[in-house]
Amino acid sequence: MSTVFSGIQPTGEPHIGNLFGAMFNYVKLGEQYGKNAIYCIVDLHAPTNPLAYDKSTLARLTYEMALANMAVGLDPEKVIFFVQSHVREHSELSWLFTVQTPVGELERMTQYKDKAGKLESVPAGLLMYPVLMAADILLYKADTVPVGEDQLQHIELTREIARRFNHTFGETFPEPRAVLTQEALRVPGVDGNGKMGKSKGPGSTIGILEDFGSIWQKLRVAPTDPARVRRTDPGNPDICLIFDYHKLFSDLPTIQMVDVECRRAGIGCIDCKKALLTGIERTLTPIQARAAELQQRPQQVYDALAHGADQARAIAQPVMEEVREKMGFLKL
Repeated sequence: MSTVFSGIQPTGEPHIGNLFGAMFNYVKLGEQYGKNAIYCIVDLHAPTNPLAYDKSTLARLTYEMALANMAVGLDPEKVIFFVQSHVREHSELSWLFTVQTPVGELERMTQYKDKAGKLESVPAGLLMYPVLMAADILLYKADTVPVGEDQLQHIELTREIARRFNHTFGETFPEPRAVLTQEALRVPGVDGNGKMGKSKGPGSTIGILEDFGSIWQKLRVAPTDPARVRRTDPGNPDICLIFDYHKLFSDLPTIQMVDVECRRAGIGCIDCKKALLTGIERTLTPIQARAAELQQRPQQVYDALAHGADQARAIAQPVMEEVREKMGFLKL
């Protein structure tokens, strides 16, 4: 059976972009692949972007990301679920890949150029981010990686790193394939400014564990079709942020109603947003209830992560022994 690997960063509150872009898919693939589904909270990636990293919140956000995944339905007994920094082989393999990866290939990465352009001083870790990502994947010899479109270039680099290592030291790693599943969505930010992301701040996101009153305040001022200046103005749901959210949260009759009534000005934008809030509450209420239960038993989350790290190390350590031997390191 194929081995699936995916990582999620803990650099902000878990939000609905994580939910639809990763978490629901983690649960689905976990049911299909079992222990061949390996999920990692990639905390070592967090410090690579100084605009998003905060040492005072990293541990808390790592715990909350684990809790949120478990509340969504991820079962640590069925899959391997752990924190990246708890398995030191990630860092070791990343360094060994670093010394083989041309700088020119890394400087061509679109995400690096985008993020580096916002910084006065660019940390080397930002440049090396995709090498660490390659190590995350190849350490488990994963051949299947569910990602969003913005990570396709990094997966291609991972394939090149595997290819180069195999050519130089002998066949060791598979060349993983990226899988763009239907669940790997680019959920727009609630402020209407591009993709929802933690680095854009809480005003852009709808938190999975966020109070519904707070969510409503964000929805109430969220942009809609700019042509709807008055309630009597017909709108175009195809260009409306709120309608995009309806497709995620609302049932089919509600989606169809909003589509028709918006176009003929049968409902106003506030009515549309209230209907959306109902769908959001229906989706998030059971998740928040499970999260509240886990928050009463935090040790259950820590124990699950510790168990997952033990399972991950059992795979990673023999792989690193193989890599060291093939690269010629002294073995005592």
